[in-house]
Amino acid sequence: MPDLLIELFSEEIPARMQGKAAEDLKKLMTDGMVEAGLTYAGAAAFSTPRRLTLTVQGLTTESPTVTEERRGPKVGAPDKALEGFLRGAGVAREDLEEREDKKGTFYYAKITKPGRPAAEIVAEQLEKAIRNFPWPKSMRWGAGSLRWVRPLHSIICLLTDDAGSEVVALDIDGIASGNSTEGHRFLSKGTIEVTGFDDYASKLKQARVILDPKERAEAIWNDATNAAFALGLEVVEDAGLLREVAGLVEWPVVLMGDIDEEFLELPPEVLQTSMKEHQKFFSVKNPATGRIEKFITVSNMETKDNGATILAGNQKVLAARLADAKFFWENDLRVATSEGLESWTARLSNVTFHRELGSQSERIARIAALAAELAPAVGADAALAKQAATVAKADLSSEMVYEFPELQGLMGRYYAKAAGLPADVANACEDHYSPLGPSDDVPTAPVSVAVALADKLDTLTGFWAIDEKPTGSKDPYALRRAALGVIRLVLENGVRLGLKEAAETSLSTLLKVSEWEKAAAGETSEEKAKQLTHQAEHGKSVVASASADLLGFFHDRLKVFLKDEGIRHDVIDACIAMEGNDDIALLVARARALSAVLGTDDGVNLVQGFKRANNILSQAEEKDGVEYSYGADPKFAEDASETALFDALDAAEAKIGPAMRAEDYATAMEAMAGLRAPIDAFFEAVQVNSDNQVVRRNRLNLLSRIRQTCGQVAALSKVEG
Repeated sequence: MPDLLIELFSEEIPARMQGKAAEDLKKLMTDGMVEAGLTYAGAAAFSTPRRLTLTVQGLTTESPTVTEERRGPKVGAPDKALEGFLRGAGVAREDLEEREDKKGTFYYAKITKPGRPAAEIVAEQLEKAIRNFPWPKSMRWGAGSLRWVRPLHSIICLLTDDAGSEVVALDIDGIASGNSTEGHRFLSKGTIEVTGFDDYASKLKQARVILDPKERAEAIWNDATNAAFALGLEVVEDAGLLREVAGLVEWPVVLMGDIDEEFLELPPEVLQTSMKEHQKFFSVKNPATGRIEKFITVSNMETKDNGATILAGNQKVLAARLADAKFFWENDLRVATSEGLESWTARLSNVTFHRELGSQSERIARIAALAAELAPAVGADAALAKQAATVAKADLSSEMVYEFPELQGLMGRYYAKAAGLPADVANACEDHYSPLGPSDDVPTAPVSVAVALADKLDTLTGFWAIDEKPTGSKDPYALRRAALGVIRLVLENGVRLGLKEAAETSLSTLLKVSEWEKAAAGETSEEKAKQLTHQAEHGKSVVASASADLLGFFHDRLKVFLKDEGIRHDVIDACIAMEGNDDIALLVARARALSAVLGTDDGVNLVQGFKRANNILSQAEEKDGVEYSYGADPKFAEDASETALFDALDAAEAKIGPAMRAEDYATAMEAMAGLRAPIDAFFEAVQVNSDNQVVRRNRLNLLSRIRQTCGQVAALSKVEG
């Protein structure tokens, strides 16, 4: 079985495209070959700035001969229909067979497709892959029709087995396949002829090209950390930057440079961001002080002066970049200390948040009011929460954040401290954006939690009010992320908060319901007062509708969030159907307790018993036109199992009621699960629909007690199975 080697050699491929392009090449080729009848043992794809490489091991030498049977038109069909079938099947009239089935007599053709050699299939699939490659951006050059991310120079396409290697013949716009490539652009000369993948990878390394991007990344990281360790320093980890830099070089050479003394007092995040965004440098910090003191750059060249000239040029460019950052920093500090952060907040009145939701300044006012409302629920000081919310987004007007938007919040903390604001306020400036994703840390300081909740709730209620909700996979305003942020803030801080009430408060502020009501009360014109009252009533209607719908959205996100814990959707639905379902902490505690009970045999069987009782009761109520909801009396019990069930229900209710009031769901669920045995015994021993109508009514009322008792804990009718 031969092995296949493909290399597509071009001008530099952007680093961000390389990884996906390598996987796209692998998928296009392997899928295409398998569809054409070839199988293989394994495949791997690699990329460097100038090449995409694919190796396929254990490829079959040819596709198998395939015979298929195809049904044609009915016997007696028009000649044109028959001629079309013959052309499509590639057979003659005399090769057809007539067969009768339930629908009549039809023509059948047996079509044999002979196998094809692997080389023919590979050439066909590779040309198709190259001409239809899914680059995000591509270009055309010269007179040909081929489009590629950068000009394509050569193609290796080799099949190798024990007998040797064979070039798979292929020509695309004058680029003929062969067995040769080039090494490093500057550190290697001439072409390299190869016989297979192992030979190819070995000769490339000799020609100063490391083929595997993971190997390049490991080499960069090892050399960088060793260089830093030798000076008692450490490299700031950045997986994204490491991946990008590994895609910029074929032969990484790590160099450590100095940062001018005048820039060392800049905040470390400013230095790190500036060096990463502008120069693709790694930051090197002093672990004792946290100060960024040096940088690491990765060159694609070995030089006689060991990179001294390269470092000198880099340091010169870096100094110019950091001079800008220093200017922004000093200018922002001057404004923060002399004018205060409120001056920046005032400027945001000229910045539109959304055309239907007003300016950033108006939004900040809403967040501040909501943060003060939420403060008691999270244990925060209302005045501090309002102050923090007022200045939390002030740094959006700063020069530093204008230059580096990713530093928003962080710079707010620095400027708030410089302005002499309380530590809780300064920390909230940074923390209120969190959590930004499922792995992001959740703020725990009460003031930060209040502002973070207010910020996310204002975003959600605002877009719900204007009916800009997520649809399908589209979520341009990241509302799913905001809802998950609210859920995590509530759960991880143990916040007891009525989300529906909080949403209504936020919506009422946004829609100015109370302002319309006050204006209507103070209006002397009856006509005008009527208009204002109508406006207020319309606002209340929107508040009620949007808050209810938003609560449903929170419940949907909660199901996704709890899926990782193994809590089923139907279990959550059984708890959502209960009172207090807008208290996420309460809802989750109940769902976890119910999930634990349903993980036991008693829990599973109890659900079956409950559903049986509920079904019998519902059918009887529908048939009789009455509700059996009271009047069950032990004196009418005819069997010991009935008496035992009465006693069990009495005992369960004595435990469930107090446990539910104390929010001790585990105890309540255990008491409910304890009903499993007496319910099972009852159904095994008696017939509910007895001929004795008194006994029948008593037993139906007893089933109603089962429904009522279990219904205090969870809506078991929602549980599947």
